[in-house]
Amino acid sequence: MARTDEEWRQELSPEEYRVLRQAGTERPYTGEYWDTHTEGVYQCRACGTELFTSKEKFDSHCGWPSFWAPLAEGKVRYIHDRSMGMDRVEVRCATCDSHMGHVFEGEGYETPTDQRFCINSVSLRLVNAEER
Repeated sequence: MARTDEEWRQELSPEEYRVLRQAGTERPYTGEYWDTHTEGVYQCRACGTELFTSKEKFDSHCGWPSFWAPLAEGKVRYIHDRSMGMDRVEVRCATCDSHMGHVFEGEGYETPTDQRFCINSVSLRLVNAEER
């Protein structure tokens, strides 16, 4: 999905642009979905690709929406991220290359994968199960 920087700026709000296109992070406990328990599918806010579902969402108490797996392999891609003095794995939408957040492993959560996909709310759009 090829768009120019100017096209992204026209389509996205300034905060969406900062997070999705510049790999920013929203402040914890401020996003729309960090404490949501609504059933549905979470799409990439930039392109609409379905990335996560409420079935894989769990309460990690970190201040961002957390999922133990993406909807399916190939929906997201992973980049080794050494920014800000940390060694992390960045999660991006495989369709439009927008920044979603990061994935962490081995934190001891009792989930099937022991992974925590820590995703910015502003990177997502929830489509309720009733709307599908």
